[in-house]
Amino acid sequence: MIDVNNTTNQFPVINKSNELYDRIKRIIPSGTHTLAKGVSQYVDGIAPKFLERGSGSIVWDVDGNEFIDFTMAVGPLSLGYSYYRVDEAIKEQLAKGISFSLLNPLELEAAELIQEVVPNAEMVRFARGGADVTSMAVRLARAYTGKSKILCCGYHGWHDWYVSVTPRNNGIPNQVQELTNTFEYNNIQSLIDSIDENVAAVILEPVTFFEPKDNFLQNIAEVCKQNGIVLVFDEMWTGFRMALGGAQEYFGIKPDLATYSKAIANGMPLAVITGKSEIMKLIENDVFIYSTFGGEALSLAAAKATINELKDKKVPQYLNEIGYVLKNGINTILEEVGIDYIKAIGYNFRLMLDINHPTIDSLIVKSFIQQELIRKGILWSTYYNMSYSHTTELINYTIESHRLVFEKLKNVVDKGNIENEIRGIPIQPLFRKVSNFNTKPRQ
Repeated sequence: MIDVNNTTNQFPVINKSNELYDRIKRIIPSGTHTLAKGVSQYVDGIAPKFLERGSGSIVWDVDGNEFIDFTMAVGPLSLGYSYYRVDEAIKEQLAKGISFSLLNPLELEAAELIQEVVPNAEMVRFARGGADVTSMAVRLARAYTGKSKILCCGYHGWHDWYVSVTPRNNGIPNQVQELTNTFEYNNIQSLIDSIDENVAAVILEPVTFFEPKDNFLQNIAEVCKQNGIVLVFDEMWTGFRMALGGAQEYFGIKPDLATYSKAIANGMPLAVITGKSEIMKLIENDVFIYSTFGGEALSLAAAKATINELKDKKVPQYLNEIGYVLKNGINTILEEVGIDYIKAIGYNFRLMLDINHPTIDSLIVKSFIQQELIRKGILWSTYYNMSYSHTTELINYTIESHRLVFEKLKNVVDKGNIENEIRGIPIQPLFRKVSNFNTKPRQ
């Protein structure tokens, strides 16, 4: 186990990581298939680049270095790496087959289980990734309403309808770009100002790291109802974590459609759209949404095992409890150390450090914190994605490690030499932000 009192301040040796990266970047554009896992989101030269294995909430990189992981595969590992019951379900199904020429009973069994726990799940459909099901929701909403425009708030994947509102929208026709607008979280007027007679759907992440204020979500539901607009909750992060049935269960709001992925299958590639029968039934004759791997059996077996574990072990409740300990511990240390420009925020199942120094770029502060946590054997990239495998012992270790890191941070900031203390290339910006991350409504 990593020693929290280690004073040698040694960074991990990452020679094999670097060698593999030199090879992969020649073959795979940007060197990664998932931007959040790529080199740009870690201090290049200090952080490991390749992980080889994981167990619980511990990972080992290709050079043999050990880390407590708080990224958890960018969210899917609600239970943890190599979780026994899920892995056994996958192995059992693997012996029977992966994909079949006809339906497999798991397609029904997993759908019925989801229907039991997700409030709006009158009907269910499976896909492979989150962008697939958010795009399904957009197509269904357009078909159901006969309208074309989409209003969005949050991050919804890589497909044309959403990426058209981001800075990385090259390759998307102007006609498509004109069909998606955005509104600001906790600003109901920005939504109202965006609505015209051609809006088919409002899609949003019900929460990111900030709580909805002044009945924001309830007001959105009412505005959509009054204007004949399909309401879609993008529950990639909140589903099966915030509550078993996601944010719609937590807040008591049934959206017309909802989309899920990440936590549902503990790392296996599965996404789900749930919703009202009258909308979902359009797939039967009017809307074509079919794919070869929609009923792939290993992921469905994993989802069944995962959901049952989440229920039986009361995992959402555990994530709330253990996340509260971490958030409270971090904020207590920040106060004791005398750092007032950082705060741990968010719902307890998924925290982040909100960094707002008046003169230092937040990415520089973040890079320093990340670098120093790596010294302590903690893999972190802004967020703390809690899992059932994050034990009290590991959380206490993490809290005490943050004390040492924040003390060092205060020292280098007070001396004005934080940038000189970053030993690699700092973290680079993404187009996604967590505050005011939506463009203003187009008029």
